[in-house]
Amino acid sequence: MLPYMDFIRAIRQKIHEGNLMFVYRGVVTVENTSSLLMLLEKEMESSEFGFQGRKRLFMFVLESLQNVSRHSTSDDYSEMSLVMYSRRPDGYTVTTGNVIETSQIGNLKKKLEEINNLEPGEIRTVYRQMLNASEFSTKGGAGLGLIEMAKKTGNRLDYDFVQLDGDYSYFILSKTVDSKGTGFRTGSAGRFEGRSVSELEQLMASYNIYMIWSGHFSPDVSKEVLSFAETRLSEGDTDTALRRKVFGVLVEALDNVARHNPGQTVEEQYGMPLVLIRFKEKEYTITTGNLIENDKISPFRQKLDTINNADREGLKNLLKQSLMNQQMNVQSTGNLGLIEMARKSDGKLNYNFEKINDRYSYFILEVKVSGR
Repeated sequence: MLPYMDFIRAIRQKIHEGNLMFVYRGVVTVENTSSLLMLLEKEMESSEFGFQGRKRLFMFVLESLQNVSRHSTSDDYSEMSLVMYSRRPDGYTVTTGNVIETSQIGNLKKKLEEINNLEPGEIRTVYRQMLNASEFSTKGGAGLGLIEMAKKTGNRLDYDFVQLDGDYSYFILSKTVDSKGTGFRTGSAGRFEGRSVSELEQLMASYNIYMIWSGHFSPDVSKEVLSFAETRLSEGDTDTALRRKVFGVLVEALDNVARHNPGQTVEEQYGMPLVLIRFKEKEYTITTGNLIENDKISPFRQKLDTINNADREGLKNLLKQSLMNQQMNVQSTGNLGLIEMARKSDGKLNYNFEKINDRYSYFILEVKVSGR
């Protein structure tokens, strides 16, 4: 495995290369499907997507999520399912990945090629014929879900299969949709390659990551990130006390990212905010990244070191001092958020500053919350 900072750089490089906004690795359920859709909706509110474009994209995403849930091979591989959103200058890309039996590839590829060779008008005709023929199976229809996705956007579906072993393969399905909700092919006329998606899934698996968010943190987006995390926490076997601590730390971590926000234009140029959530053996790790002005680093580092050098009684005293010094007419909570993260995590606030230029550095903060 890569050293910690090299791992963060690898994730940020993947985000940059793929224009990634959000990635979820794990079981797709009825409960988290709603949160996955809301995350995309709130991010799109600041875009040029009109109502028709949003409607078509959401319907495509919903069908894609149902396709992942419906066709995941077994519980052993369901955690490998991937949902990925990318923001592009010309639209949004939605990509999903899930494990299927290699023996299914031939039939699935045939259906996909048949759909991709249809003209937009023909897609609707074939779709109606399939409905009338009631060609349904226990897996949700003989290609009905796939042709439903093509019907929503009137264009080809990008796909690829990556071999995992002799029995199983990773099925990747992707679509880019413009502001009018019309699908189009990405890149040149060459074949769609899904290897980078599979590599990202493997990287997330290696570090037990189940969620990545990278983008400008508006209040609405932060709220939906928290909502999705809360839904995911409630689905597992995490006990109530640990869920509350993790959620509390995440609230403070996102507030800390928002507080150092230099503006979306600067973020797009030098480094977008980042949130990673990892889980392994009853321990959650929350990692955030954001730009910070270099002249603010020294006093901020002193605050972090003071908190890290304090024991539990010392943290209690720091909290009292911070509360006494808090000005009611100022929105910022000063040191309160950092102190609360340290108290809830029962550990240290691991951090690093990586200089970008004479004005900005990229600040990484890692907090571990354990139920052991």
